[in-house]
Amino acid sequence: MITEKTITDFIYREADLLDTMQWQAWLDLFHPEGRYWMPLEWQQQDPVLQPSLMYEDLLLLKVRVERLAGERTFSQKPKSRCHHLLQAPQIVACDTAAGVFKARTSYIYTETRGDMLERYSGWASHDLVQVGDALKIKLKRVDLVNFDAPFGNIQLFM
Repeated sequence: MITEKTITDFIYREADLLDTMQWQAWLDLFHPEGRYWMPLEWQQQDPVLQPSLMYEDLLLLKVRVERLAGERTFSQKPKSRCHHLLQAPQIVACDTAAGVFKARTSYIYTETRGDMLERYSGWASHDLVQVGDALKIKLKRVDLVNFDAPFGNIQLFM
């Protein structure tokens, strides 16, 4: 049975997988129809008809992971590293009968490569579905506080 603790543990595990660059294990958390979305506007409702910083399906996420893990990816020498500092996730919806769950987590995200350090803060929303005994990400939405600021290349995943 999925509990609030199961959901919060899932979110902490996801952040740990990203921080330790366990890309394949991170991808395995996604539902086959899962999406990773980073809106360009405050309270943006549509990732398709409005421009987004990122709106990627599982195929695009796999391509990005392959690039990050590749030995010939010279833009990743030295490799980027990241750290997620999360507040306790807030459970927004918990429908165990339907196997549908939603959480929202405030975070501070740090990404570094060489002597460059970037820091972002915002909220991550997880729309999760139960598949068997496991949770899968149907949608991960990342809203940045400074969504309208100019950004360099965001190399990893928040």
